[in-house]
Amino acid sequence: QVQLVESGGGLVQPGGSLRLSCAASGFRLEHYAIGWFRQAPGAEREGVACFSLAGGSTYYAASVKGRFTISRDNAKNTAYLQIDNLKPEDTATYFCATDRSRTGAYYATCLQRNQYNFWGQGTQVTVSS
Repeated sequence: QVQLVESGGGLVQPGGSLRLSCAASGFRLEHYAIGWFRQAPGAEREGVACFSLAGGSTYYAASVKGRFTISRDNAKNTAYLQIDNLKPEDTATYFCATDRSRTGAYYATCLQRNQYNFWGQGTQVTVSS
């Protein structure tokens, strides 16, 4: 079965850390651009971190740079999003995505939602004291 499955979300106090996972099955994630997005209630889904299709360069939204780190383990066919110094405004559902057509998500466009055509179901992150 071809799918992306996110995990690792939860309730965390401000200042804490989480590592989100995005496990792929049915295809090799290393051959595709990978994006992490988040969506808070009533807000648009925004890109926060990505690996571009071109050379696997990483890009981050300005709002998270320095606190979020995207990585991947090709042997485990899994991508990760490390989130440090969590803030209440980080509360959202986090999604991973890939472009299985390999036609987009070059360079910084990998932060754009419309570059992706395959999504996971999301994992909830809540930051609250």
